[in-house]
Amino acid sequence: MLRSDFHYDLPESLIAQQPPARRGESRLLILPAEGEARDGRFAEFPTLLREGDLVVFNDTRVIPARLLGHKRETGGRVEVLVERVVDEHHVLAHLRASKSPPVGTRLWLEEALEVEVTGREGDLFRLRFDPARTVLDWLEAVGHVPLPPYIRHPDTEQDRERYQTVYARRPGAVAAPTAGLHFDGAMLDRLAARGVGTARVTLHVGAGTFQPVRTERIDEHRMHPEWLEVDETACRAVADARARGGRVVAVGTTVVRSLESAAASGELQPFRGETRLFITPGYRFRVVDALLTNFHLPESTLLMLVCAFGGYQRVMAAYRHAVEARYRFFSYGDAMFLERREEGA
Repeated sequence: MLRSDFHYDLPESLIAQQPPARRGESRLLILPAEGEARDGRFAEFPTLLREGDLVVFNDTRVIPARLLGHKRETGGRVEVLVERVVDEHHVLAHLRASKSPPVGTRLWLEEALEVEVTGREGDLFRLRFDPARTVLDWLEAVGHVPLPPYIRHPDTEQDRERYQTVYARRPGAVAAPTAGLHFDGAMLDRLAARGVGTARVTLHVGAGTFQPVRTERIDEHRMHPEWLEVDETACRAVADARARGGRVVAVGTTVVRSLESAAASGELQPFRGETRLFITPGYRFRVVDALLTNFHLPESTLLMLVCAFGGYQRVMAAYRHAVEARYRFFSYGDAMFLERREEGA
C-alpha cells in the first residue's frame, strides 16, 4: 500500500489544543466487528466490555524532556528533546540548533543546567548532564512537558497533570500513550466492579512517533526503535483471560505494539528490549482482540496500525465520519473503540 492511501482531510479547528475539563468527558466513536459505527461517550466504555475481559494499560510515565538554552561558547540558541535516558547522567537526544554542535560543546540549559555533547548515534546526540543530580531529577526540576508539535501553546502546569495518565508509573516516555488520558480513578473502579481484569505493560514512547512516513511505499518505511517490557505477570493475565473466554482489550496502539512484539515468536512470552514492529494492513494479530485509541494523524504509522486492526475501508470511513461529526482529534482529543476485524472482512 501507499502512504497516500492513508490520507484524510482534517480541518485544523478539529485538532484539540486543550484537554476536556475533566478526564473521561470525551466522545467515543464505537466500531464493532459487525454492524455500523455509532457515536457514543467515553463513559460508555465499561458497557462495551464483558465480564472476564482483560484491559491492558501502558504504565509509562512522560518525563519533562524538553530543555531550552544556548551554547556556552557562542551563545547560539539550542533546543534539546531527550529521546532516551541512558543512565543516571547520560541521555540520547534530538538537538535543534543553527549549526550541529561538535563533540565537546557545552550547553547551558534553562539557566540552571550544564550539558556536554559527548557523541552522536545516528540522528541523536549523546549528552552528559551535570552529575550534581540525576538526569530524571534535572528534568523534573527544569524541563518542559514535551507537548506534540500540533499543540501550539507553551506547556503549563495543567499539562504536567493532564499530559500524563493517572496510572503512569515508570518514567521514560517523551510522548503520552494518549488513549490512557481519558481514564480516572472512578473509571478504573467501574471496570473492576464489572468483573473486568487489568494488566500493565511498559512502552516508552519516543519522539519518533511524530515523525512522518517519508517513503511513498509503506513497506519501505523503517520504524524508530522504542523500549518496552512485557513481564511474566502480564503474560499470565493474558493466558488467564483466554482460559475464561475473555478478550484482550488494548488501551492504545502502544499496548498493541508491546503485546504483538512479545508474541513475535507465535506465542506471548516475557520480553524486554527494543521493538521496531510496524503493523500495516495484512498483519495477523496474535494477542489483541479490541482496541481503545485516539484519532491519529493522516498518513501516520499509527493510523496504519488502526486500519490493520479494524479493516482499512471501515476505519477510513470512520475517520471521515469523525471529521464530519466534528470529533476532537489527536492527543487531547476524543477516542475510538474498535473490535478486531480481519482485513477484507
